[in-house]
Amino acid sequence: MIAADAADVWKYFGDYPALRGVTLQVAKGSCLALLGRNGAGKTTFLRILAGLSRAAKGDVKILGAPARDEAARRKIGYLGHGIGVYDDLSAMENLLLFGKLLQLPDPKKAAEESLERVGLTRVRDGMAREFSRGMRQRLAIARAFLHQPEMVLLDEPFTSLDDRAIHVLQTILRESRDAGCTIVMSTHQIREAMELATDVALLERGKIVHQGPQTPEMLADPGWLYRQYGEAS
Repeated sequence: MIAADAADVWKYFGDYPALRGVTLQVAKGSCLALLGRNGAGKTTFLRILAGLSRAAKGDVKILGAPARDEAARRKIGYLGHGIGVYDDLSAMENLLLFGKLLQLPDPKKAAEESLERVGLTRVRDGMAREFSRGMRQRLAIARAFLHQPEMVLLDEPFTSLDDRAIHVLQTILRESRDAGCTIVMSTHQIREAMELATDVALLERGKIVHQGPQTPEMLADPGWLYRQYGEAS
């Protein structure tokens, strides 16, 4: 089964084509590392998959439904560049709010389980603005996985994380992948991504120039994929 299906996707910023005919399928239960240099279009493409941005042309389906449909968006967990938690709410209040917005049957239970998963139970009533950056990052991870999404989209998830948050995220991603969750992550942290990825796609100037399974060469040498398929710097 195909979890994400993008066909001939274009996106413009003014006259500039940030995405140029991107066609990509992601199998259900796979973990795709979406690689590319700065400006290649990774964030733009992830936002379209998440239903947060509209493609100028092309068709995008998530788990069989149009990406911007509410039915599709409720099945997605998204972790973007920003931490995306409310400073003036406690950790528990943050997750309760998102749980209610997602119409979870028991938001309190989901919030408690998610806080425990990221190691924040003891500070559940602490205000987010008083947390260290690492704790705020873990709270954002808890929010992204709060509703046990069928697909998770992560934009540079390891960038600026402290060691504790990296360990928490890697553990949750492995557990989610093993449970059948589909994962798409854009990242410059190639070594960390390759340890989790089953598949790899390389974006160059808004185009997919390679997609296929992760290979031993990619795992052993972070620069191998760029040398084989990337354009000259």
